[in-house]
Amino acid sequence: MQAKEVQFLRDWRRRPLRDLQHLIRAGMAAALWCTLATHVQAQPQNAGAGFPTRPLRIISPYPPGGLGDIFPRALAAAAIEPLGQQIIVENRPGATQIIGAQVAARATPDGYTLFFGSVTSLAINPASRANLPYDAQRDFAPVTFCFSTPLYLVVHNAVAAKSVKELIALARAQPGKLSFASGGAGTSQHLAGELFKSMAKLDLVHVPYKGAAPAMVDVQAGQVHLMFEGGGLNYLREGKIRVLAVTSARRAMAAPEVPTVAEAALPGFESTIWFGLLAPAATPRAHVDTLSAKLGQVLEQGGLRQKFPALDIARSTPEQFAAHIRAEIPKWRKVIQDANIVIE
Repeated sequence: MQAKEVQFLRDWRRRPLRDLQHLIRAGMAAALWCTLATHVQAQPQNAGAGFPTRPLRIISPYPPGGLGDIFPRALAAAAIEPLGQQIIVENRPGATQIIGAQVAARATPDGYTLFFGSVTSLAINPASRANLPYDAQRDFAPVTFCFSTPLYLVVHNAVAAKSVKELIALARAQPGKLSFASGGAGTSQHLAGELFKSMAKLDLVHVPYKGAAPAMVDVQAGQVHLMFEGGGLNYLREGKIRVLAVTSARRAMAAPEVPTVAEAALPGFESTIWFGLLAPAATPRAHVDTLSAKLGQVLEQGGLRQKFPALDIARSTPEQFAAHIRAEIPKWRKVIQDANIVIE
């Protein structure tokens, strides 16, 4: 051992105990800081790694057989390969989608439960009901928008109007004489009619039915003059009605020859039925991003578009979907309040 080293050890032994304790504590703190720093730097890269490791489920607030059930099942089947896991669709219908939304909102926020929400559960219900057992914005983490589908403004053949402008002129000339049907108070058909009334400043009589099918039967029979209906093109083939316009912001791929209500007469008019996937609030953001990316890839592929050619399928980021929901709630709240609609 060199003389300098021997002297260093002698000097070290002569140090006060408190100095030695201070050095030991400082060394331990430095070691802990390095460990934490390494963990923080590695966490973003490893967050969500391996997710998902078991099957997922999509809660659909619709009964089996309809679009709200068929589409998520088709999406689930197409997502097996990119996710590496199966997705089980669980139907929880009832109470205008409130039951399914409540179940999803209270699910464990681990990324393994998704909710197939729509304009009804995420915008119309919050805009029209004061005591919902869930909050559409606070209780969910948006994952991705899935698709929208327009309604069609249809009139009975006896109505003397072959365009939206002619229909508006006819209704203004006969206030309170024309009627429009819907599948019930607070439905998308009803609110589209109320938005049309408000923007065009018309006096139309609302005739609610217990479902869209019986409502369209009476429109075809001439008992009611007009209706906003999602299956308008199908009824057009039977020759008893005319389709005047589509309610989406742009023309529908299924009927490019049909103008939009906005371009035909009322700029800014838009009323579509839209759907998207959400996770319970507090789901790890890494899991939300993984689901958004991989399910978004499935939505962009041609398989779903070929299976559902009438739908406007489109993916979104979680932020874009959240912004869409925020914009829709006040829009429909105003329509409901202006029309004094009471939804039981």
